[in-house]
Amino acid sequence: MRVLIVDDEPIARKVLREELELVPDVEIVGEADDGDKALSQILACHPDLVFLDLQMPAKGGFEVIQELRSGPLPSIVIVTAFDEYALRAFEAGAVDYLLKPISHERLQLSLQRVRQFSGKPKDVAEQVAQLQEIADGARPSAPVPRRIVGRNGDEYILLNTNEVLAFQADGDLVWIVTLKHKLLATQTLRELQTRLEGLNFQRVHRNSLVNVNHVRKMSPLSSQRWLLTLNNNQEIIVSKRQVKTVRDLLSW
Repeated sequence: MRVLIVDDEPIARKVLREELELVPDVEIVGEADDGDKALSQILACHPDLVFLDLQMPAKGGFEVIQELRSGPLPSIVIVTAFDEYALRAFEAGAVDYLLKPISHERLQLSLQRVRQFSGKPKDVAEQVAQLQEIADGARPSAPVPRRIVGRNGDEYILLNTNEVLAFQADGDLVWIVTLKHKLLATQTLRELQTRLEGLNFQRVHRNSLVNVNHVRKMSPLSSQRWLLTLNNNQEIIVSKRQVKTVRDLLSW
């Protein structure tokens, strides 16, 4: 079975690739980190199966589905940290819908489903129409993420966004701060800010993204600099340019 992996997160691609390399009948024919590259790879490599992420820069997974209009359509397994469209995906005929982080057992079950699906081919037009239904359902507004993937050593932990107090950048790393843990994020601070738009997260500094629901106190350091105290007593400086926005948001 020829497989293409599509995900903008290098860590996610690496984890999935290493798992798939252990499967005897799987040949990884390519990887892509955005929707345009995915479409090119599908045309060039003719994979039997595509593991397709939903949230990618420029062109996401649903946009890729929309452009698969003709020709042999590979089996598509959606891989995502979002759970909002799982039921609709199954009802519309997607082969499988995997939530990150993916366990070894769940991946094996997905591959088994793909093999069964391949044994009963659908009409290409019918499959495109069904996948298009998923895409149309997502088009009016992007799904709001309710879970975030954090890494602790070799473990990947799924967190509800309301558990997260803040994200803090430290050089090339981004840390997820919760009441109990400090985990490594799998995305940049800018990517997280974009993903969490519409939730209660506010960029308060170039290296800090804070959940305002977990702010316990806001104190002046000077006439133009303020300090936030979170529910875990951690203190975060608010940059001069963000002070008014943060005060308005907190109604202080």
